Amino acid sequence: MRPDVLRRAADVKDVLFPVFTNGTLLDQTWAAFFNRHRNLVPILSIEGDREATDRRRGAGVYDGLLRAMAELKKRNVLFGASVTVSKENLMQTTGGAFADFLARQGCGVAFFVEYVPAERETECLAPDDADRALYLARLDALREETKLQVLAFPGDERLAGGCLAAGRGFFHINAAGGAEPCPFSPFSDVSVRERPLLEALRSPLFTRLRASGLLQSEHDGGCVLFTHEDEVREMLG
Repeated sequence: MRPDVLRRAADVKDVLFPVFTNGTLLDQTWAAFFNRHRNLVPILSIEGDREATDRRRGAGVYDGLLRAMAELKKRNVLFGASVTVSKENLMQTTGGAFADFLARQGCGVAFFVEYVPAERETECLAPDDADRALYLARLDALREETKLQVLAFPGDERLAGGCLAAGRGFFHINAAGGAEPCPFSPFSDVSVRERPLLEALRSPLFTRLRASGLLQSEHDGGCVLFTHEDEVREMLG
């Protein structure tokens, strides 16, 4: 949708950019573009088999993903998959058969992203504590069994001492330029359109969140900031 952004990123050769996409626009022309610019790594969103993917992302998306993967594989382009793991698809997507399927398509890395509800009425899809324990155990097994590089978000944050949002490891920039702690905590007190990036990292909200200990706290959901939304709002003022 924004080829100008991809072209600008392609010029920064010493930075590796994962490009998350649903793959619907990734045709031969774009596959050739990624072939020329190996610092851009397409990450294609897929939710399991055809039924699971099309149910979440729309009819025909799965077949489009297979065509995109074939174009990338033909050019030996490094690409990955992004899998949103919910109660509905946990067992399917964390199994060896699915990982082997991705590897056969040419996929080199898989991001497993734990489902975080954007609205309270979809909380039923979010993995609970028992699901999460099973999910992490199955991913650990996949790391031993598959050729894929397996990354879990936010599951792997446990190895980094807690949530990495608000500039501890990353932050999110929304479409209007607002710097937010993460995509699941859409609150901002500074815009990168008006302030330099380093100044945004020192924003009052980010500073309070990092100093509060909240990011390192225990929580019962995939996103600590989503769980503690009221506290984040209070810090925002």
